[in-house]
Amino acid sequence: MTTHSFPLSPVGLLAALGLLACLPMHSLAAVDTSQWKCETCPFEKAGTSGSVDIGVGAVSERSARFGDFTGLDDKGAFLIAGGGLRYRSGDGYFADLAANELGLDSRSFSAVSGREGRYTVRLGYAEIPRHLAEGAMTPFRGVGSGVLTLPAGFPAATTGAMPLAGTLQPVDIGAKRTRYELGASLAGSSDWSYRVKLSHEVRDGTQRMAGAFFATAAQLVAPVDQVTNQLEVSTTYAGRRWQATLGYLASIFRNDKDSLTWANPLATGAIDTIGHGRLALAPDNQFHQLQLSLGYDLAPRTRASADIAVGRMTQDEAYLPATLNPGLAVPGLPSLSLHGRAKTFDASLRLSSAPVDGLRLNASYTRSERDNDTPVASYPGVSNDMFLGLPRSNQAFSFQRDRTRLGADYRGTGSRWQVAGGLDHDATKRPQQEANTTRETTLWARVSAQPLKDVSVALKAAHAERSHSDYRSVAWIDPAENPLLRKFNQAERMRDTGGLRLDWAVSETVNLGLNADIAYDDYAYSAIGLIDGRSASVGADLSWAVSDETQLRAFAQGERIRSKQAGSQLFAQADWWAHSRDAIDVVGVGIKHQAMKGKLELAADLTWSRSNTDVTVATGGAGPQFPSATTALDSLKLQATYKLSDKLSLLGAYWFERYESADWRLDGVLPATVPNLLALGEQAPRYRVNLLRLALRYRF
Repeated sequence: MTTHSFPLSPVGLLAALGLLACLPMHSLAAVDTSQWKCETCPFEKAGTSGSVDIGVGAVSERSARFGDFTGLDDKGAFLIAGGGLRYRSGDGYFADLAANELGLDSRSFSAVSGREGRYTVRLGYAEIPRHLAEGAMTPFRGVGSGVLTLPAGFPAATTGAMPLAGTLQPVDIGAKRTRYELGASLAGSSDWSYRVKLSHEVRDGTQRMAGAFFATAAQLVAPVDQVTNQLEVSTTYAGRRWQATLGYLASIFRNDKDSLTWANPLATGAIDTIGHGRLALAPDNQFHQLQLSLGYDLAPRTRASADIAVGRMTQDEAYLPATLNPGLAVPGLPSLSLHGRAKTFDASLRLSSAPVDGLRLNASYTRSERDNDTPVASYPGVSNDMFLGLPRSNQAFSFQRDRTRLGADYRGTGSRWQVAGGLDHDATKRPQQEANTTRETTLWARVSAQPLKDVSVALKAAHAERSHSDYRSVAWIDPAENPLLRKFNQAERMRDTGGLRLDWAVSETVNLGLNADIAYDDYAYSAIGLIDGRSASVGADLSWAVSDETQLRAFAQGERIRSKQAGSQLFAQADWWAHSRDAIDVVGVGIKHQAMKGKLELAADLTWSRSNTDVTVATGGAGPQFPSATTALDSLKLQATYKLSDKLSLLGAYWFERYESADWRLDGVLPATVPNLLALGEQAPRYRVNLLRLALRYRF
């Protein structure tokens, strides 16, 4: 999600706020600097300034996908309101306020105040709407709560026998994040400074889930009612050669709904007559971490730095009963809760030096550890609330990762060429997984040059090899995996990548850029699993200052991704293969134009995007293949700003967007399409939306 962060520097602060065109640009007045060495240094004028936007907008069509993040999911009119306020005193005190999209669910507000070089107080508020499904429907009642019930006529033997025509109701699957932030920083005496930040984030809405009883299943809508509170405190020392920061982070997650209980909509016989099921939702948990950062200038051209962080994660929510089925004699649980505990350790050491002009050397070492202290216990196995199975034990996964980086960068005489290269080595230990240890070594190089006055070229290449210790079948996976299987994140692999970038200043007004990148992954020793993957992309971008009043830009990018996977139906050698192919193409063009002697500013942006995914499976049979999954996006944005006076402007904007998609996993799968699956019936999103905005901006 989008969050707000405000730097300490006033100049950096103003850049970070930005106000997305809500704040005006101010002329800088020269001050009397006769007693200063610099006689032309600009300073902001003391006083109050700002802007206010007020207007109305309208959306032509309701679309969950179009409203995802934007808050423009509903058809009809909405209020445009926003603006900013700036105050500067003559003695260093400052205050900034910014408000954006106050009439939408994507609204935000920020405020910062303080005295330059002494203290700063920050306040932030933001709402981020998420809409995750198009056309979802359900007969369940109580959506948004922890208990889903069914109306009269349920359960039924099949979805076709359910009274869906009169009981289905539309449901919005998604959640809104609301984030509050409060922070302060203080420049103490000498070289010390202090910082504190509090954040409170609320997620409220719904999410997809699914539940099953033996051979029947239902897609469910689970509640989202979560709160995350976070505290960050730090103190920093910045001396001439030493710099250090000591900090503490606490993150506490709370879920008001610990479970989802639902009524069984399908009853296919005596074996499947359980009335209710229950699923656990995300448990409450905490994370605490101490952080220390150090930096020291060993010499004028040599610097060493280090970071150390020690953390602890805990989760101790009470267990739910293993089943709601009263007919199962389930043994008791080994404890009342998980007693989950995990320790984290992250440390890095970096050294950089420039022994001679043009040459820079870099070295770093990083260790990341997670030590899972959660007790391992045996739990009763329950399948679909119907049968007792073999006991299962939880796994306390831990890992240790060591990364070493060595690099050098040399810039030639006159800075017309530059060469860089290095060696990276990663070693990861996963004691509870198939490959206890994996090691990967990467050699990389980058060359950039300016062979001609107006042409620059950059070339990069890398080769990586990953090996592992003996690959084994772990005992805790039941049923056992095929011993020929190699998981892609642990398997032996060779990876080659390369890239080329060319920039050409065709003339004083025209700049052209070209780029190409390739990558190839080879899993030569994997008999079952991912066999290989490759990708290639090419692109171009153009900028053209047509005149002092008109600027044009354009870009195009295409990418192709392919992979091959082998599988076995008979728990032996490979007897089927899957090929995946993805194609993505994007083209865009934009123009800005100043008309009527700068009184009218026009802008237009056009984007065209297409993607296609094909998956084919070769099994030796004549079965049908998967259909293609496609998306198409066409977007046109027009903007105009007309100055009615020095303080008042009229803002107009038009946005047309067409989105078409086809997804065989969703299209045509309605609530009653599958006899033993009560589906939500959501479809691949498709929309044509026209958006119009008209507002007045007053500057003062």
